[in-house]
Amino acid sequence: MDAKTRGRFIVKTLPTGVNGCWLWRAAKNQKGYGQFWMAGRLHKAHRVSYEMHVGPIPAGLQLDHLCRNRGCVNPDHLEPVTPRENVRRGNAGKHHADKTHCPQGHKYAGDNLGIMPNGSRFCRTCARERDRKYRQRKKEPQRGI
Repeated sequence: MDAKTRGRFIVKTLPTGVNGCWLWRAAKNQKGYGQFWMAGRLHKAHRVSYEMHVGPIPAGLQLDHLCRNRGCVNPDHLEPVTPRENVRRGNAGKHHADKTHCPQGHKYAGDNLGIMPNGSRFCRTCARERDRKYRQRKKEPQRGI
């Protein structure tokens, strides 16, 4: 990154003494992440800051805001983690992990709890019913017009 671009970036930050966050003072997207125009396209400001101060973000990893402030670009507040770890630490999807029953009221526990390869849970009772209905539809003769 050249000195001019680095200077453009730095003036858009505001270091705070409250919790050490460097607040992004320029444009933000709808989710609250800072945006920075560089090399002909828009970049997330926290990613630019990390790469400017620390180095490249390892392939397949995302930056987690340890301070939970999406508008913060302090590289000390950013940690490369897997997407799964980033979701686990954040609020996204927490309401799903806290659910104890499926929408039909079956308990997510014991033999009724199924785990997908991606780690998501499913209700085995509902899955069996869905499979039964599918097989029944396949057995019915096709009605041609």
